[in-house]
Amino acid sequence: MKKKLIIHITICIILILIIVIMLYKLSIIPHKQYTNANFNIKTYTSSIDKDNDGIDDQTDILNNVKKYIQTKPKYQSKYYNTGYPNDEYGVCTDVVGFGLKDAGYNLMELVNEDIINNKENYNVEQIDKNIDFRRVRNLNVYFKNNNITLTTDLSKIEEWQGGDIIVFKDHIGIISDKRNKRGIPFLIHHENPMQINYEEDVLELYDKDYIIGHYRIS
Repeated sequence: MKKKLIIHITICIILILIIVIMLYKLSIIPHKQYTNANFNIKTYTSSIDKDNDGIDDQTDILNNVKKYIQTKPKYQSKYYNTGYPNDEYGVCTDVVGFGLKDAGYNLMELVNEDIINNKENYNVEQIDKNIDFRRVRNLNVYFKNNNITLTTDLSKIEEWQGGDIIVFKDHIGIISDKRNKRGIPFLIHHENPMQINYEEDVLELYDKDYIIGHYRIS
């Protein structure tokens, strides 16, 4: 009887540990946060202030993205005649779109203009400015052709800065100014309807080949 009890207790402890690990991996349990200063990394400041609000672009983008995720948008892919979602819904590309828009960069117009002028670079059969800038593959082409391209190697922690754009094979997000204990930055993104937190320590969970782009607005 005592042996069975010990076995049951052991199984319960193991299950609890597994659940705790899963919750931690999913960022439901908060991770300890670090900053550039903890790793002697100089915080990058852009020399450009596109919207002339007194805040440099890099900082402006990061601030705007954080404001956007505070609205806790619900994940749903929809088409908008306004281009930018005008309700409580959104997808991963909207995190980037709104972050840049409020810093003076209208991605809807910029991507549309680039597609019109360089259609051979894009896999677009029929141009539609309301949706083209909300597609990951188009944004990757646009950022690669028009902005600063940086490393996709997460181990080079000093080359990752809050406000940078990171592109995956089928996803996109903004780099946070928070870091984990290894210096890997958190990711600000909107990935699925079940997502609880929008700023997460998840970059190391992705396969390294899944990251296809890392850009900085110039």
